[in-house]
Amino acid sequence: MEVETEALVVGAGPVGLALAIELGMRGVRVLVAERNSRGGTAPRAKTTNVRTRTHLRRWGIADRLAEASPLGVIYPNDVMFVTQLAGHRLAHFKNAFNAAPDRSPDYPEHAQWVPQYTLEKVMREHAQSLPTVEMHFAATFLTAEQDSERVVSVLEDSTREQRRISSRYLVGADGARSTVRELIGAKMEGRSHLARHYNIVFRAPGMAEAHAHGPAVMYWQMSRQGVSVVGPMDRDDLWFFMPTNVREGETLSKAQAADAIAKTTGIDLPCEILSTDEWVASELLADRYGRGRIFLAGDACHLHPPFGGYGMNMGVGDAVDLGWKIAARLQSWGGPTLLDSYEAERRPVHKAVIEEAVANHAFLGAKLWRDGLEDGTAEGDAVRQEVGELISATKGREFYTLGTVLGLGYEDSPIIEAEDGPVPARDGQVYRPTARPGCLAPHAWLEDGRSLYDLFGQGFALVVADGADEAQIALAVQEARELGVPLEIVRPSGVPVADLYQADLTLVRPDQHVAWRGAHWQHRLRRAAAR
Repeated sequence: MEVETEALVVGAGPVGLALAIELGMRGVRVLVAERNSRGGTAPRAKTTNVRTRTHLRRWGIADRLAEASPLGVIYPNDVMFVTQLAGHRLAHFKNAFNAAPDRSPDYPEHAQWVPQYTLEKVMREHAQSLPTVEMHFAATFLTAEQDSERVVSVLEDSTREQRRISSRYLVGADGARSTVRELIGAKMEGRSHLARHYNIVFRAPGMAEAHAHGPAVMYWQMSRQGVSVVGPMDRDDLWFFMPTNVREGETLSKAQAADAIAKTTGIDLPCEILSTDEWVASELLADRYGRGRIFLAGDACHLHPPFGGYGMNMGVGDAVDLGWKIAARLQSWGGPTLLDSYEAERRPVHKAVIEEAVANHAFLGAKLWRDGLEDGTAEGDAVRQEVGELISATKGREFYTLGTVLGLGYEDSPIIEAEDGPVPARDGQVYRPTARPGCLAPHAWLEDGRSLYDLFGQGFALVVADGADEAQIALAVQEARELGVPLEIVRPSGVPVADLYQADLTLVRPDQHVAWRGAHWQHRLRRAAAR
């Protein structure tokens, strides 16, 4: 039997779920195939950044994620560097990743420290609520063939029964060992095995009260045992522990993991090890992101160290970029070359983020250790001050990332009308809003408390400044009607659009990036939608 759908997504992690939501909210029929059963206890990702939560806001589920926060959104999202959890403090980074629930002019949603499985649960429930989304668990993708009209894939369930799925598009969001990537012959290029690390999840009642540093989400430990990271993860005294730079061939049993936790933290409490999960840091990019009607997203096409909290969030960004473009093609308002812009837009972003993550990963351990660091003497105080100043000067780029999260754009994209003049200098830590085409549309709050982004909708938006030529707006509306392109005319009361966007008219894409700005409308949608 052959099942028909418009899009088949392989993988139901955050990337696959984001793609299913993007498509499903636009009425696209999508089938998601996941080889595992739902849920898990060993998440890698724990930071849902401001950009990803802004997408959740657009999907209508940002509040649900906040409500599901196991630690509460007001829990301090601080990062501390210590000799041991029971030892001396070296440095303190407050409000890492902009997770404090304070209103910001730069974005509508703060970041959130939340286990990946909690994020997946919220996203999965929303995806399953969409009438055109169908999810199949314990369904393994085996292979596929494509022609100019469709892709025919083979899935196998837990009983070894096989089914054929006919779809217009296939997307591999199936992770670092992507079967879909192998199918299209894409190769990962770069450096692998930069270092080996472990991710250990454990339960230790009383751990939070057994030290004097106060609440934080991560405690980096610099001890004679090496560099490790420990922190709270969920309710019921659930914590994570990550020893870094594990030797090649070295494994940790549950007993060894419990012993390592006690030695590195300096806290000897009963400790139940729930999982031990090895991972390898790499910097890799696929040499192609698609072939024909088959595409890759997330870890299937880019891998980098997780230092900076970029990985899962960057994959969600892939799904958003790819999702609106697939929907546009299926619904006939996107042109035949629209999907060619996916790799052209996302690959430069991936390169820039990988550079940040690799720089963060390079400054982990030996460069921070000093003899005497743990000594309770005046000399030890001096050493700790020296190391603390070094940490403060070098590690901030890992925890204050707004310039990278919001400041990377698509200026060289074939569907962006780039402007002349020098590209503004980018600072990975500091975000400077600009409506230059390719960049994220600057944010603002409305008089009634809503976000400007709330007016954009799921299609294109034309943001209009006071005094803009009504004849030019009429031309935009006429072109949108002729092409069948969804377009909202946005006239935000109380927002100084001319100052904020430096233009009378600004065309914003479905992903909230600027496609064009100016005063005279001349078939701008044709380029933005590749028509």
